[in-house]
Amino acid sequence: MSLANYAPPKRIALVDCNNFYASCERVFRPDWEGKPIGVLSNNDGCIIARSNELKSAGIPMGAPYFKFKDRLRELDAVIVSSNYTLYGDMSSRVMTMLSHYTPHMEIYSIDEAWLDLSGINPLSLDAYGREIVSRVYQGTGIPVSMGIAPTKVLAKVANRICKKYNVPGKLFNIGSADNLNELLAAFDVGDVWGVGRKWAEKLNAQGIYSALDLRNSDENEMRKRYSIVMQRLILELRGISCLEFEEPEPKKEIMASRSFGQRVTDKADLKEAVSFHVARAAEKLRGQGSVCGALQVYIRSGFHNPRETTYSRSVLCSLSVPTSDTGRLIGAALKGVDQIYREGVRYAKAGISLLDVCQESDLQANLFQMPDTPKSQALMKSIDQINKRYGKHTMTYACQGINQSWEMKRGFKTPSYTTQWSEIPNVK
Repeated sequence: MSLANYAPPKRIALVDCNNFYASCERVFRPDWEGKPIGVLSNNDGCIIARSNELKSAGIPMGAPYFKFKDRLRELDAVIVSSNYTLYGDMSSRVMTMLSHYTPHMEIYSIDEAWLDLSGINPLSLDAYGREIVSRVYQGTGIPVSMGIAPTKVLAKVANRICKKYNVPGKLFNIGSADNLNELLAAFDVGDVWGVGRKWAEKLNAQGIYSALDLRNSDENEMRKRYSIVMQRLILELRGISCLEFEEPEPKKEIMASRSFGQRVTDKADLKEAVSFHVARAAEKLRGQGSVCGALQVYIRSGFHNPRETTYSRSVLCSLSVPTSDTGRLIGAALKGVDQIYREGVRYAKAGISLLDVCQESDLQANLFQMPDTPKSQALMKSIDQINKRYGKHTMTYACQGINQSWEMKRGFKTPSYTTQWSEIPNVK
């Protein structure tokens, strides 16, 4: 075979940050190393992230904080409110470092990314992977694990094995395994990436309990029973790559919502919250170079207090011309609030959705409807740049409010160490 036609064997790495939210909190609090850490959901309701120590203590995922408060105190656990600004910034730092090691990378989630390492010499691949793991930890303080395999599904399997068995070097290359069949036989089919709970139940009913059982099944018959997705999972488990790297596509809908820290009854407060959500969503809209032609506003009461009036309404607000101008979007949303607001209701949540999203470059104007003016675009760009440089909400619209009594409860929030000048940690 000529070198011109040679294609190196595919080697895909999945890099996954270990206990990401808890790890982010530990970066700036090294005295928390080894302590059980729990991260709470919005309004400090449930535990949504746990360190290994908290998992080992038997605290379940999604545990209501008030029910486990005494047990957490006995464990001397560190409990923090969710700090999404910090987590998002730390994720960006990890992904930036990973991008230095390969030209082909796909960010899968806030704490996971695929790397194409096909061009690396197979003899030095493991060493190269361990270097990535080590450098990311050294550069960000976030521990990561890596699974390497010929396909995405097998890379997921490899990564899970790496974390479950605490493989030395935080790397497991499934292509180097001498006992792959034994590994797949011990791997529950419900843990295979892409197999949900319902599919796992159906597969178990067929006598398919492990990843090896699934790999050895008839892919054509399984496609008839399930779908082409199942057929691709089986082929991926056999080392045949079916899932290519994907370029990130602009979102077709952008949502922003949040439960209130306390019930809201005043319309002015409700409008503040809706304006705040619109501003957040509009920034994301501009970030992907898009405009939207409509937005939906929704408000609702709580559903679990029999003494409160139950109320939930939404309204669609169409725009005469698609826009990404925060001011125009807020104006449309506030008119929507006027339409659906009802006196006497104790509101628990409000949110908005930007709809009919398209790329600004694809927008066609006509004689009667002009898109955002250069002056408007320059203003939005300036606001975004100021907020990016000096911290979120440095520059806001007055209608977003200042005190924001409706803001969600975060009684245990740690500082935004990396995004607020006033909260940069002091090193003595």
